[in-house]
Amino acid sequence: MLWMTFTCEVPHLACLCQFSFHVCPVNTLWPVLMGAKAVLCCPASPLTNVLVITWKITLRHRPTCTMSYKNETNETTTTNCADERITWASRPDQDPTLQIDPVALSHDGNYSCQMATVVGYLEHTYHLQVLVPPKVILYVHKNRTAECKAVAGKPAANVSWFPPGDCLTGQDSWANGTVTVWSTCNWPDSNVTIVKCSVSHSTGEKSLSRKLLPGFRTLGSSVSSLLIILYVKLSLFLVVLFLVGFIFFKTTGDYRNVLERYRKDILDLLHSSTNLCHW
Repeated sequence: MLWMTFTCEVPHLACLCQFSFHVCPVNTLWPVLMGAKAVLCCPASPLTNVLVITWKITLRHRPTCTMSYKNETNETTTTNCADERITWASRPDQDPTLQIDPVALSHDGNYSCQMATVVGYLEHTYHLQVLVPPKVILYVHKNRTAECKAVAGKPAANVSWFPPGDCLTGQDSWANGTVTVWSTCNWPDSNVTIVKCSVSHSTGEKSLSRKLLPGFRTLGSSVSSLLIILYVKLSLFLVVLFLVGFIFFKTTGDYRNVLERYRKDILDLLHSSTNLCHW
């Protein structure tokens, strides 16, 4: 048994061919970016040995599409194949390669090339996985909170934050197979001013940074601190006022007592003088 694999990369062209000279089926998991051009190759065999070539295409929620070429009569037939983006790449008598141009989400599925030759049966099945890069959005809210979204990606993306915060992460799945991942975080530490959201996906990575808004929480803390300061100052002022008043009234009371004693002394002195004169 002899087999070899190679890949070719051309702008907007996805191509993977596996040539095999054996009767064992070959299965390939093949991720392809949405919007690219995909070229699927049949097992390598001299076309002079080929009797019948059949592509069987099984997509989600669709009947199986069959595209066949019969070498003896040089004729092609199709059954349940309505998608015009899936075609023979060339004349099947010259090259039985299948072409998808452009790749869409609906092309997620299995593509099997089956070849009946004079020396045996060959088969190669591709499990096509369409990749969709997510749209990354970063919102900044009040209360030192930020929300990062990886919208409509396939497969689901991974979201991370720097610096780490108090986070809640979830995802929403859509009918077309894409997934939106969201993550909302809060940073109580006032020393954190700029946050970064990083999204990792099969199609690549992207990061966004934003400056946090002060929000209600910071404003409330400032008002509370100001009220505490005013309360302490007012308390000190009342204490000082009480002490000054106490000292004032105490001093005033002592002065009146002194005057009263002086008045009594003067009256006694006058009374004594009167008695002397009378004697």
